[in-house]
Amino acid sequence: MRMSQRRSDVVLAPVMQSGDVPLLLLTITQAAQRLNVSRSLLYDLVLSGEMVSIKIKKARRIPVAELEAFIQKQLQGGKDDE
Repeated sequence: MRMSQRRSDVVLAPVMQSGDVPLLLLTITQAAQRLNVSRSLLYDLVLSGEMVSIKIKKARRIPVAELEAFIQKQLQGGKDDE
């Protein structure tokens, strides 16, 4: 696909838990695996505000919809520190 072509919205396949119930929130490890990046990089993205996360008591979670939005932003020329 040429870069000048319009890209459609990114939709990730759902992460299923036991009982075939899709997860809405992922752990840092799960989210890092879905993006194929390290946990450290994902924590850096969260701390810099580039990736939205929520805290439930002591547990930090990443909404699946946020992963999709992050990928879409990167495809549209979002911030890249390389």
